[in-house]
Amino acid sequence: MPVEFLSDNEVAAYGRFTAAPSRADLERVFFLDDEDRALVAVRRGEYSQLGFALQLVTVRWLGTFLEDPLDVPVVVLDFVAEQLGVDDSSRVQEYTRRRTTSFEHQLLIRRVYGWVDFTVVEADFVRWMSARAWTSGDGPKAIFVDAMGWLRRRKVLLPGVTTLVRLIARLRQEAAERLWGGLEVLVTGSQRYVLEQLLEVPRGSRVSDLERWRKGVIPRASGPSIVKALDQVAEVTGLGLAEVGVEDMVPQQRLDELAKYGMRADASTLRRHPPGRRVATLLATVRHLEGKSVDDALELLDLLMVTELLNKARSASDKDKVRRHPRLAKASARLAVAVEV
Repeated sequence: MPVEFLSDNEVAAYGRFTAAPSRADLERVFFLDDEDRALVAVRRGEYSQLGFALQLVTVRWLGTFLEDPLDVPVVVLDFVAEQLGVDDSSRVQEYTRRRTTSFEHQLLIRRVYGWVDFTVVEADFVRWMSARAWTSGDGPKAIFVDAMGWLRRRKVLLPGVTTLVRLIARLRQEAAERLWGGLEVLVTGSQRYVLEQLLEVPRGSRVSDLERWRKGVIPRASGPSIVKALDQVAEVTGLGLAEVGVEDMVPQQRLDELAKYGMRADASTLRRHPPGRRVATLLATVRHLEGKSVDDALELLDLLMVTELLNKARSASDKDKVRRHPRLAKASARLAVAVEV
């Protein structure tokens, strides 16, 4: 079964080699420097040195140790063996004969290179994750990828996939509830009533005001279209929600994400949301519509100016020039005939 937002394949790939690293990655992460070689050299036997080195580069790349330390791509095994001067890399199979050896090497690598368990940095991780979820509004998978990068950079061994996924889901939910609550408290009782009414279908209409505003005015270069667009601007701005200081309470990206959801969600879906989320979504959507309605009206005005006024003026000017310059008109006619021939 999928773990929250991850598929079965994504769960299976967590903390594992899913593909062979590129040559550039091999040289960047799997290269053994002098300190590494010195630590490897004190292991007894080529197979022990090779197994130790594989565990060392594996934790650098994955952020965790493998249950089977030899479960690595062939290119990784060959690259490490070449650096250690091991001609027969198949001898590494002897490394797992004594199971305690791999665990002892893991403890040594952790102590020398400073790798720690997730519980050591969990409080710092939660603070970072909470701030990340609050400011960005990114989806859970994007945050999941960033979280693994954060842990690897700080040499933190990856926790269980269920632990990480559920922690991300909880912190994102807390950030969402904080967002809804922060916006809800900015709205007065009368403004709340007005927002709720946007989901209702007025008498004599087929759609709610919110749906009508979201569709906007059909972009036609005509006077009536301009009038309708300006009427919609007056309706939206007439709610007086521009005075609500949402920018001081909520990151703009979170507000944009909430408005994007409000622009595409059905009215029936919005009605089913808890009151706090519903009001917050409607507030963010209306604030977005305030700017959108003005932009739409300006675009219609620009379209009208170009297609109607300017084109007509240009056409009238051309005709006037032709009337004032009969010789030019006659020569143009001759040229047209010549070109046609």
